[in-house]
Amino acid sequence: MNLRKIFRNISLGENMVYALVWAAIYLIPFMNAHLMSEEAVDFGKVVISWAKITPYFAIFLVHNYCLSPLLLRNRYGWYIVLLLLLVASIFGTIDVLDIRYWQSNEFLRDKASLTELAWYWNVLFGILMAGANSMIKLYYRAISTEQRMAVLERENIESQMQYLKYQINPHFLMNTLNNIHSMIDFDKEMARKSVMDLSRMMRHVLYDSGEQTTTLDKEVEFLSNYIELMRIRYIDDIDISFTFPDMNVCRRVELPPLLLIVLVENAFKHGISYNQESHIHISLYVDGNELTCVVANSRHYSHSSERSGIGLSNITRRLDLLFNNRYMLDIDDSDSKKYVVKLVIPVIP
Repeated sequence: MNLRKIFRNISLGENMVYALVWAAIYLIPFMNAHLMSEEAVDFGKVVISWAKITPYFAIFLVHNYCLSPLLLRNRYGWYIVLLLLLVASIFGTIDVLDIRYWQSNEFLRDKASLTELAWYWNVLFGILMAGANSMIKLYYRAISTEQRMAVLERENIESQMQYLKYQINPHFLMNTLNNIHSMIDFDKEMARKSVMDLSRMMRHVLYDSGEQTTTLDKEVEFLSNYIELMRIRYIDDIDISFTFPDMNVCRRVELPPLLLIVLVENAFKHGISYNQESHIHISLYVDGNELTCVVANSRHYSHSSERSGIGLSNITRRLDLLFNNRYMLDIDDSDSKKYVVKLVIPVIP
């Protein structure tokens, strides 16, 4: 099942729980009238009871949509302060404005569906209701995390199979080996270097792709080897550049393995023409806890409709699984002669 569809279903289930609970609460006045054997429902008393319930409903709405995200992001200090401020302000305002005017009417007070309480009891119950809301959210978050991990495990298996194509892809190996073979007679040193580049690439795919994370310096080396192997396939006037942070910085940054190669591979696949000027510019930089990868390549009419194909679709699914909504993938195709993909992901510095 699609990951976003799973999350949608979980969110729908959570909202259904809230809707059923509050529907039952707002029906309590009618149930009380029946239990007290009243001949007819006094809608005046029902409205009064609803007025007493409404402050709790307001607390729920603000807590559910504004405060609970702070709790889920582990910002406990702000969460506690704002929760206390919310509950105290609502019930404090009710007391100050004397909204509960019916307290002076003993008949209405006795017949009301909910017992009148002192302000401090209302504050306590408001906090307990917010706590119940938090528990439900944490429960559904646990379900979401469990399902995300299950999907991630399945996707990892599929991703491993995708990674293996760099080991057994006949076109990639055949073209590279043919190029190396053709260089042996006139540039043995370059042929030897290309063999070493290919060997290092295969070693990285074989040993590092099975890990959950790798360091940026290994990914940079892998991309550099890939770029060097691709250079020998094309004419010299194709502009290819690759910039990245200092290796000391790269060694301290962790990221999922073989995540960036899809962007680079797509650039080579769709951004080079043998009869037109072509360029591929790849830039990596680290800013705080974010890694940014920008891949810009020349855009040719025959390839413009192909770029949004399987490669970028696969990386989007993997990014959803790895980072949920904590990443940015921006595709700029506004320039008819240039195609730019920008990826920003959180990293472990």
